[in-house]
Amino acid sequence: MTILVTGARGRVSAAVLSELTDRGVGVRAAGRQPGGEAVRLDLSEPGTFAGALDGVRKVFLYAEPTGIGAFLDAARAAGVEHIVLLSSLSAAEEDPESNAIGAFHIAAERALTASGVDWTILRPGSFATNTLQWAPSIRAEGVVESAFPGTQNAPVHERDIAALAVLALLDDAHRKATYHLTGPESLSEEQMVGLVARAIGKPVRIEPISREEEFERTARLVGPAIAETLTAYRAAYDGVPAAVHDGVAEVTGRPAVPFAQWAQDHAADFR
Repeated sequence: MTILVTGARGRVSAAVLSELTDRGVGVRAAGRQPGGEAVRLDLSEPGTFAGALDGVRKVFLYAEPTGIGAFLDAARAAGVEHIVLLSSLSAAEEDPESNAIGAFHIAAERALTASGVDWTILRPGSFATNTLQWAPSIRAEGVVESAFPGTQNAPVHERDIAALAVLALLDDAHRKATYHLTGPESLSEEQMVGLVARAIGKPVRIEPISREEEFERTARLVGPAIAETLTAYRAAYDGVPAAVHDGVAEVTGRPAVPFAQWAQDHAADFR
């Protein structure tokens, strides 16, 4: 059996690939700009589907509504039996279409659940790896710029997301299941900055910026629609604890990895 792992250059996919390989499972890495031994797969280009899906029975798939219908048709025709979708907690909101992130992920989820292929949906909250955007300024100046240092998240380690994905891919008991997962505790950005500083052994200060500056900086990275959603979320959760979900413990039988450990694991990225 070969498992196709999309998003080959992403940190979650890298962890999925590593764990599957350690278990002796046949894998094929794929991505838009794959590099290395990975094959090219772009959901907006159906011509890339056949090579990626040849001989594949299971898929770890990043949510991407553009082109997903054609990809799912091709997957079903190729004999794919099960797809594990990396979605987002934003899809669990009461009205997910009301914001760009929720609409993006719920569209991918609905396409998959209607496809006729068995599915498992993973809905992580904030990725701990999102804080890697702080790395350049921490390395250069020991500074993190933020308009909302009190904003709280329950950041989840990419290793935990990968652990759930691998168990879902290898154990049919997880088919037709949806899991919500976060880190084990709600932390403010200020607390997370402090944990990064402790991990790297040097002080890091927070430099206040305006909401407008925050939006403009985020928009340069992800576009204005998603930037608007992210900025509104951060303003709404400034000083407000984030929900903590126990999907990691539910599936793996162990607690989720805390952000302090994630910071230790990634200390080299911030030094």
